[in-house]
Amino acid sequence: MTAIIDYGVGNLFSLKCSLAAIGEQSLVTGEKEEILRADRVILPGVGAFADAYKKLCDTGMDAAVYAAADAGKPLLGICLGMQLLFERSYEYGEHRGLGLLKGEVVGMTGRVPAGLDIPQIGWNALRKTKDSRILANTPEGAHVYFVHSYYAEGCGDSLAATTEYGLELTAAVERDKVCGCQFHPEKSGRAGLDILRAFCAMEG
Repeated sequence: MTAIIDYGVGNLFSLKCSLAAIGEQSLVTGEKEEILRADRVILPGVGAFADAYKKLCDTGMDAAVYAAADAGKPLLGICLGMQLLFERSYEYGEHRGLGLLKGEVVGMTGRVPAGLDIPQIGWNALRKTKDSRILANTPEGAHVYFVHSYYAEGCGDSLAATTEYGLELTAAVERDKVCGCQFHPEKSGRAGLDILRAFCAMEG
């Protein structure tokens, strides 16, 4: 069973529906005990980094994320949920992150070439950079759906895939059982379902 963390941020319904489509039982919850009883955990997120991090802490879900990671449960951050896993973000100032992964979140403005739309919205291809369990079912060049203005850099050996948008942007990360997707697998059709299926095959 997979716990989807509910801390007031994220499109939880479409994620739960995608998990149901691959036969995975899931529970949307803001209760630490239920999260720790789950086999694996998903941290979703949309919006601004600082607001999301504050909500995570105010609801006590930051402690639940740390406890799940400490217990060796597979953990998947999606979009802003992935960004929260890093050490810090520079979205509207400098803000601390959960620090479960090395790296920082920076803006695309001034980094991607002029003329490219920000935010990046739409389908883009993945380039795998290492063997990764969450991408085990994903062919090179598979297209997935992005909506973001910020991305992670300095990810070190956790970098699992990039996407080209004027420069190579971090698309997926994986270190031990802590994983992240900058894109939305729940909005990425068959490719996204394959990624969720691979994550749900991970054992704690």
